[in-house]
Amino acid sequence: MEDDEPGPMHIRVLRPALASEDDLLSFHDAELVERLLSGEESTEDDAGFGLEDDCAPFLGMQEYVLAVAGASLAAAREIVEDRADVSICWDGGRHHAHKSCVSGFCYVNDCVLAILALRRLRPPPPAPSPGSTTMRPKLERARVMYLDLDLHYGDGVAGAFCVPNRAKGSNVLTLSIHHAARGFFPLAPCTPEDLLASAPDGGDGLGPLATENDPYTLTLPLQASASARTYAAIWPGVEAVACAFAPHAVVLQCGVDGLAGDPCAVGNWNLGGEGGLGWCVQKVVEEWGCKVLLLGGGGYSSPNAARAWSYLTSIAKGEPLSLETHIPDHAAFPAYAPSFTLDVPAGNARDQNDEVYLRRLVDELGKVAGVLRARQG
Repeated sequence: MEDDEPGPMHIRVLRPALASEDDLLSFHDAELVERLLSGEESTEDDAGFGLEDDCAPFLGMQEYVLAVAGASLAAAREIVEDRADVSICWDGGRHHAHKSCVSGFCYVNDCVLAILALRRLRPPPPAPSPGSTTMRPKLERARVMYLDLDLHYGDGVAGAFCVPNRAKGSNVLTLSIHHAARGFFPLAPCTPEDLLASAPDGGDGLGPLATENDPYTLTLPLQASASARTYAAIWPGVEAVACAFAPHAVVLQCGVDGLAGDPCAVGNWNLGGEGGLGWCVQKVVEEWGCKVLLLGGGGYSSPNAARAWSYLTSIAKGEPLSLETHIPDHAAFPAYAPSFTLDVPAGNARDQNDEVYLRRLVDELGKVAGVLRARQG
C-alpha cells in the first residue's frame, strides 16, 4: 500500500514469485530444506524433521513451502524497496517452524525470512547533532520489531533471534502476546504462574518476560479468556517497549485464533472497540511512524478469519469498514450465521486477567523498556 497523497492509501495487488532455495537457506538448515523440496511424500527420517502429526508431509509440499515463503518475502521487498508503507500477506505468519524442524502446522518460518529481508531496509539518515562538523551522519542499521498477536506463543521466531544473556544491543526485537498455561502448545518460557511467583524487582532489572535474559526476546503470557479489556490495559507497556526500541519496520503477526468463537476456545477477543484486534492494528499502522508488514497466522474458524483479515485490510487502507457491514452472498454464506455481518463480538466468558496481573505485566514491560533505552543509546 502506498501513501503518496493525503487520504486513503492506494492498493496494489501483487502476484508473488515462488521463493528460491537460497531464500529458505537464509534461515533454515540445509537438511530440512533439502527434505522439504525433495518432492518425496514420506521418508524414514521425517520424524526428525517434525514431519508428522499436524505437520505430516503431503503431495505438493514443495510448492506450498515455496509459495508461502515467496509471498511474505514479496511483501517485505515492497517495503525494503520503498514501494509501500504497509504490506500485507494474510497467508503468511507461520511462526512455529524452527531452523531445523517444522512444527504446529508451520512448514516454513516466513516470519523470520521476512524479518531478515527487512533488515536490508535503508532507514533515513539521522539529523546531524548541533555543532557537528560531520558532513554525513553515520547510517543506522534498520531496526525491525516483530509483534505477535496470535493465541499461541511465537516460539519459532523467538528462537531464531534469542541470544541468552545478551549483553549488547540488537536490531531485531520480538514480542509475543499469547495465552500460556501448562500443557498448552507450544511450551512458553514464562507462564502467568511463573510471573506471579517471581520477585517484582526482577533482580537483574529484566524480569521474567525477557526470554533467557535477553531484553530483545520478549514473551507476554496471558491467562484464559483474554478480552479487549486486557489488550487495552497492556498496550501502554507494549508501546513503551516499541518507543524504546524505535523500529524502522514492524512485522505484525495477526493470528486470529484468540477471537471469540474460535475452536481453540481459549480467547475472548473481539474485532472492534478499544482493545480489540482492529484497535491494536490501527495503533501500529497509524501511530507508530514506521513501515508495517501485516501477516496472518492461526485461526480455525474460516468465517471469522475472513471477517478479521478483511476488516484489518480496510484499517490498513485508512478506510475502516463498519462492523455492521453485511457479508455479500457467496457459496459459503451460510457459515456466517447468525449475524451475517463483519463483526466478531466477544462472548460471555469471564476474562481471567485481573487488574493486579495486568499491572504486573505493564510494570515488567516498563522495566524492559528502560533497559532497551540504555542499550539503544
